[in-house]
Amino acid sequence: MDIEHLVFETGPKRVGPFSHAVKAGGFIFVTGQMPTLPDNPEVLVSNDVEEQTHQVMTNLINVLKQSGSSLDRVTFVRVYLVNFQDFDKVNKIYKSYFDENKLPARTCIGVTGLAVGASVEIDLIAKQ
Repeated sequence: MDIEHLVFETGPKRVGPFSHAVKAGGFIFVTGQMPTLPDNPEVLVSNDVEEQTHQVMTNLINVLKQSGSSLDRVTFVRVYLVNFQDFDKVNKIYKSYFDENKLPARTCIGVTGLAVGASVEIDLIAKQ
């Protein structure tokens, strides 16, 4: 099986030593995206979880597009939340990015902290 590690010059800047995505076995594995400014991985777009969720989804769309895929081809998503009180707010925004009849499988995980003090992070798997 061929494996291709993808790092993009444009789009969300990385906050650590990883590829933006990895292509393997007909799938694209997208690294968890943070709600940071597009040109500065150390600054949150906002402290508001709803604005953070929109930025995370924008970053995911950017990586998928550069990887040759889209949200329509997403098969599985993991959402990481620092505060489960934000669950409904994040879900409202999250689901607005997908066809409600073709939602990907998903897991939502409560965590004690995320990089750069984010409230939400999302990673995903999509078909190429």
